Amino acid sequence: MDAEPQHPHIRQVFYRRDRRSVRHAREFAHEALTGWAIAERSDDVLLCVSELATNALLHGVPVGRGFVLRLTLHTDGALRVEVHDSGPGEVRAPDVSPESEHGRGLLLVAAVADKWGVGERNPGKIVWCEFRVRE
Repeated sequence: MDAEPQHPHIRQVFYRRDRRSVRHAREFAHEALTGWAIAERSDDVLLCVSELATNALLHGVPVGRGFVLRLTLHTDGALRVEVHDSGPGEVRAPDVSPESEHGRGLLLVAAVADKWGVGERNPGKIVWCEFRVRE
């Protein structure tokens, strides 16, 4: 885990491809939320950090690489969570069929976040979600 110098409203960290990275990402997000005095919706934010980091590790991070977690608190009260990975692959819509054994993570993100989506980066992609945390 390599933390970069931080702007007061942006927190960003790089994690290597390691199963412990999801826990570290959740802890990092919790510290950022605490520092910004955000308690409302923090459980939803931490759930989404876990799901997006897990998806990056399982589907988006090639061996020997890692992912970036970026949290941005905008002046309008929106909190954006982004996970940047360098792997190939598309993010598929959540599979809601009862017989599906996978695909529930993004279903959870879609249910608790105000918005979510996928952006391009070269190489890889950015999976993001947003929350209204301040009025």
